[in-house]
Amino acid sequence: MLSFEQALRALLEGAVAPLPERVAVGEADGRVLVRDLLALSDLPGWDHSTMDGYAVSVVDLVGDGPWILPVEGESRTGHDPPEHRSGTACRIFTGARIPRGADAVVIQEQVVREADTIRLDRRVESGAWIRHRGDDLRAGGIALEAGTRLSPGHLALAASADATSLWVARRPVVTIVSTGDELRHAGEPAVEGKLPESGSVAIAAMARRAGAWVRVAPAAPDDLEETRARIEQASRGTDLLVTIGGVSVGDHDVVRPALEAAGYGLEFWRVRMKPGKPLAVGRNATARALCLPGNPTSAQVTFALFGMPLLRAMQGDAAPVPPRVCALVDAPLKASSDRLEFVRARLDTRVCPWRVHPLRNQASGATTSMAHADCLAVISPERGPIAAGSEVEVIRLADL
Repeated sequence: MLSFEQALRALLEGAVAPLPERVAVGEADGRVLVRDLLALSDLPGWDHSTMDGYAVSVVDLVGDGPWILPVEGESRTGHDPPEHRSGTACRIFTGARIPRGADAVVIQEQVVREADTIRLDRRVESGAWIRHRGDDLRAGGIALEAGTRLSPGHLALAASADATSLWVARRPVVTIVSTGDELRHAGEPAVEGKLPESGSVAIAAMARRAGAWVRVAPAAPDDLEETRARIEQASRGTDLLVTIGGVSVGDHDVVRPALEAAGYGLEFWRVRMKPGKPLAVGRNATARALCLPGNPTSAQVTFALFGMPLLRAMQGDAAPVPPRVCALVDAPLKASSDRLEFVRARLDTRVCPWRVHPLRNQASGATTSMAHADCLAVISPERGPIAAGSEVEVIRLADL
């Protein structure tokens, strides 16, 4: 049985390099950049004022002051600035170009305007309130690095660098197959012994958040041949096959033999973690397979910890694994097994240091605790009992 770290490393090392596609900048939010974006020009493209005020030449401020300067001309955004004449001040507005010959801006709150003159009582330094050409980025410099998952701020930078389109990773196609004789569709008439199928709903939403196109196949019964046929059909045109249920050691758990019968090689099965021990991973010539436990919460936790990082890695994300943060646990904890445990919890970031509150019901089938959780507290069995107020590592679900 692999440790959690060994299993995650093996999974990500096998991620296939992404195929690129070009999309408009405005359509690239959340996508992963696959080629460095180079600036076509300096950013900003000219020296400009960062405040409303008056452009002056520092050499004109002779002696101890105060200095009286006549106001000549005006520089405003979107227009060519006037030439600056020695011994004068030019009215200037935020974002406007610095007139040739001026080398500082005096903000309007620091002068007294009297008709067509200003009185300046304090000396200013050369460069004051000026943002210089290329301060942000020089032409030819890297504006955005390959592997960046693009945010609205990244898109604004790309547009500022005069990009109209970006090379991003193609979205991986995920196909989900739930298994089990006990499943029925939500909304169908309730039948004793039949459960509303909820796993695919959660996994599909999580996969979309990780940047995938998602297909949900019809559920498969606990039958080897039918499950094999369903897996073969679902594998056509997919990059990642996700099965839910039927992967443990019961007499009717047929997913692993069905997967192998459908042409997948098993990379590993079972991970020393809780929940999620029965996780299995396979591969064929064109796709990976991620076989999740059937309990809805176990399926969500294992997909969060393995499936979402894998999908990010398949898109070339430079940081596919979510960071861990530290918080103080507000109730005693101890590992309930010899496996690395991921405890559903809520994180309070309104206090410093942060506090983490483990939720009451940690059963692998408890959907309420997963619905209310916003983080997973990571509990190692080697650590022993953890007293209230102790520091633990936490994975924020929002970081996935």
